[in-house]
Amino acid sequence: MSLLELNDVRKHFGTVQALRGVTFSVEPGQVVGLVGDNGAGKSTLMKTITGVHVPDGGTIRFDGTELNGRHPGDIRALGIEMIYQDLALARMQDVASNIFLGREPTRRVLGTPLRVIDRGRMEREAEVMIKKLGARVPSVQYIVGQLSGGQQQSVAIARALTFNPKLVIMDEPTAALAVREVEHVLDLIRELKRARIAIILISHRLTDVFAVCDRIVALRQGVVVADDPILETSMNDVVAHIVGAA
Repeated sequence: MSLLELNDVRKHFGTVQALRGVTFSVEPGQVVGLVGDNGAGKSTLMKTITGVHVPDGGTIRFDGTELNGRHPGDIRALGIEMIYQDLALARMQDVASNIFLGREPTRRVLGTPLRVIDRGRMEREAEVMIKKLGARVPSVQYIVGQLSGGQQQSVAIARALTFNPKLVIMDEPTAALAVREVEHVLDLIRELKRARIAIILISHRLTDVFAVCDRIVALRQGVVVADDPILETSMNDVVAHIVGAA
């Protein structure tokens, strides 16, 4: 059984048909590249998987559980994490605070029912996660806004991994990064794959997709126009699917 199964998923906004019967699956530990031109339906599809949008038709199943109509928080609890292109980091807070943002560990005060954030535990667990990823972050006490783009991406990935997801969706993780930082992010993706975490990688950078993905799914005008193993396709083929020249 596939980890994520989408069957004939449809979504419209008024007269605009954003998704027109999307069907594909993701296996455990598999990296799937999702590509398509602007307006192809990639963002709508990811928001439908994560519960931001409710599909108008079709079914989405994750690890045997149907997701249709579930709250985003419930879907996250099942094991799906989304890392958006803007990363949604609190730039004025430090690395540890960002990794546990909204889910901070707490402790009781002198045996009373009153609870406060357990800063020591938060920093220790953040350090473990950063080291596990091999991320190049100077300290978990470092202010996130002072980090480079690649380091901030590492923090966003660490935050996604803190609660043991089975699937991580990454939206343009290498956009606007320097070449050296791009390679580091790709190494992090390979590390997740070795940990048997499935990934959907949304990217316009086909070189990155071909560097780390097992399969590539191309969307065009809300329809899957290609779903191929990476070893059985080429960049020229993918571009032709994206622009409709295939």
